[in-house]
Amino acid sequence: MLQSSNNDIRNVLQSVYDPEIPVLSVIDMGIIRKTENIQGEAVVHITPTYTGCPAMDTISSQIRMALLAAGYPAVKIVQELSPAWTTDWISEEGKQKLKAYGIAPPIGKALDAAGLEDLHPLCPQCNSANTELISQFGSTACKALYKCLDCKEPFDYFKCH
Repeated sequence: MLQSSNNDIRNVLQSVYDPEIPVLSVIDMGIIRKTENIQGEAVVHITPTYTGCPAMDTISSQIRMALLAAGYPAVKIVQELSPAWTTDWISEEGKQKLKAYGIAPPIGKALDAAGLEDLHPLCPQCNSANTELISQFGSTACKALYKCLDCKEPFDYFKCH
C-alpha cells in the first residue's frame, strides 16, 4: 500500500493541466477542493468551472491517470457543485501564467458589478489599458475577445464568474 500525504496527491495534481488552457494546472485553476488519502485510495474533490464544462471529463481522466501512474492503487473523483467555482479561486501564479500565455486574467472579484463593456483589461502583449471589447465570446465560453488599441493585437480575456 502506498503511504503518502494529501500534499503528495496535490504535488501529482500540479502536473495535470487544463486541456483548454494548457499552461494552468488544475491546482492553478482552483478546481481542486480537497484531497484525501483514505487507506491508499486517492480521493480528489473537484468543482467544474461551469455547469456542463466539456473539459471536466478529460480533466477527471487525466487526474485518475496521473495518480495511478504515481502509484496510487485506487482513485476516486468526487464532483462538488456547491459552492460554484469562481475565477477568484485561480491562484496568483495562475493569473501570471495566463498573462504570459497571452490571455488577460480576470479583473477584480467575481461578484463585481462591472460588465464586460466597462472593463479595460491590460493587453497581455504590451500592458496597455487602451483596450476595447470586440465580442463577449472568445475562443471558449469562459473568455471574451478584446483588442488593444495601441498595439492592435486581439486577445482573450478570462471572464470573471
